[in-house]
Amino acid sequence: MSTGATYSALAGVLGALASCAAKLALTADYLKDVCISASGGWFEADCCAWLHVLLRLGCGALVFACNAVMWTFFAKALRCCSSSAVAMMTTTTSNFISSAVLGKLLFGESRVFLWWVGITVTLCGLFLVHTAQPRERQTGEKEE
Repeated sequence: MSTGATYSALAGVLGALASCAAKLALTADYLKDVCISASGGWFEADCCAWLHVLLRLGCGALVFACNAVMWTFFAKALRCCSSSAVAMMTTTTSNFISSAVLGKLLFGESRVFLWWVGITVTLCGLFLVHTAQPRERQTGEKEE
C-alpha cells in the first residue's frame, strides 16, 4: 500500500471516529447509562451526572481533534497520491467501513443489504482506480 493510500485510509478512520464522538457528545442519555453500568454501582446518580457532562465535553473536543488530524492526513494523501480521485475514493471507502464497524461495536447498529451492495460497488471502483495504469500523454496534449 502506498503512502498516499495509507494517509487516505487513516483520514477515513479518523472521520468515522469524529462522527462517533459527535454522536456520543450529542446523545445525552447514552453516556450516563454507560457511566452507571461501567461503575457497577460504585457511583451515585449525581456523580454520573457530573461525569456525564465531562464526558460530553471530552467527546466534543475529540470531534474537533479528530477532524483536524483527519484533514491533515487527507491533505498529505492528496499530495502523495497519483490523483485526487484515488485519495478521495480511498478515504470515502475507509470511512464507510470504519463507520460500519464502529457503529456495530459502540451502538449495536446493523446495516441493511442495500448498504452492503453499495459498499461492494465502492470497493470494486476503488480496486479499479488503484490498479489502473496511468495513461501516457500523447504528443499533441498540453501539459498543465
